[in-house]
Amino acid sequence: MTRDDVLTYVKTLHGRQRHDQLVALRSLFTWAKRNGLIFRSPTSRIKVGQYEYAVLQPLVPARVAQIGTLMLDDIDLGNRRLTIAGRVRPLDDLTLKLLLDWLEHRRNRWPNTANLHLLINNQTANTTSRASNHWISAPMRGQDATLEKLRVDRQLEEAMVKGPDPLHLAQVFGLDEKTAMRYADSARALLEQAAETGPVS
Repeated sequence: MTRDDVLTYVKTLHGRQRHDQLVALRSLFTWAKRNGLIFRSPTSRIKVGQYEYAVLQPLVPARVAQIGTLMLDDIDLGNRRLTIAGRVRPLDDLTLKLLLDWLEHRRNRWPNTANLHLLINNQTANTTSRASNHWISAPMRGQDATLEKLRVDRQLEEAMVKGPDPLHLAQVFGLDEKTAMRYADSARALLEQAAETGPVS
């Protein structure tokens, strides 16, 4: 089977079916190459596509509000846990680092504040009220890297670093089962592609 054969076949497929078939073919030929049955995979340089972005979830105002109402007591650094809207979630390495950096900045910038909200600014540091939804989302407006894209990228990165385990993704990010499986599928495809195109030892 040649690369042209694969291209001819996948041209007859669309959407999820094309994605699944290419992932399956990549997996099969990666195994064959690893075991010395073939010299080069005919799926090499054929893009699976950006199917993972089908799982994008809009950052609706309710979610911004949940971030804005986070309190210092919602953070459990010792157990690496964060409670959002009553749901306890484990903190991944990146989120923990960012959280520690923010807490240090918060202490240095507003050492005498009585505001117990996690996110405060120059206005709310002198009160006990929460920061506005607008203030939380404003820094990302007009940027190529929107909050939605950053969230997708972060969840996909977690799946690639920790392994494409939908249960882990669902627990860490609070995803529903179907969305977690889509991220895991996308990460698996990218990992297989990286293994195929990586240096041969």
